Amino acid sequence: MRTGSLLLTSQYPADTWHGFFPDPTVADAVLDRVVHQAHRVQLKGESMRKIRGRAALNPG
Repeated sequence: MRTGSLLLTSQYPADTWHGFFPDPTVADAVLDRVVHQAHRVQLKGESMRKIRGRAALNPG
């Protein structure tokens, strides 16, 4: 029975996560548990930080 939630955010695409682990077996085990029954939300476009930074530099 699942009774908790996990929210995980990353600036890296999920298909590159495996390479961050030194041991492929550990990577498989951890990532299988993290992504099992996961709902993935992948955002597209430029970051709001960049957009707001440009707007602050160029008001008008």
